[in-house]
Amino acid sequence: MKNRLKEVRRLCPEHGKSQESFAKFLGIPKSNITSYEVGRRTPSDAVIQLICEKCKINEHWLRTGEGEPTVKRTRNQEIQEFANDVMDELDESFKKRFINALAKLDAGDWKTIEKIVCELIKGD
Repeated sequence: MKNRLKEVRRLCPEHGKSQESFAKFLGIPKSNITSYEVGRRTPSDAVIQLICEKCKINEHWLRTGEGEPTVKRTRNQEIQEFANDVMDELDESFKKRFINALAKLDAGDWKTIEKIVCELIKGD
C-alpha cells in the first residue's frame, strides 16, 4: 500500500505534491503520511476512506492494487461536486458570486446567454 499512497499524491496534484501539503489537505499530521509511505504504519479504515473521498480514489485499488486507481465520475457528478465546492467558498469569491448570479436568471436570460455563447463560438 505504501507505493500506492505515494501514487495517490501524484494523482491528487492540486493537494498532494508534497507530504506536507497532502497531510494538510487531509487534516492529518505529516508524520502519519511519512509513516504510511515508508510502511511503518498502515492507515486506518477512516484515513483510507478520507483519502478515497477527497482524492476520488478507488478504495479497492488503494487497498489491493487491483483495478483502476481513480473513480470514474459522470459529467453530472463532476458538475454537482463543482457546485458543492463553490458553495463552500467565501461569499465574496468570484465563483460563488457568479453561480449566485446564474441562479437568478430567468428563461429569457438563458436564451440571451445562449445566443452570446453561440456568437462567440462562431467567431473562432
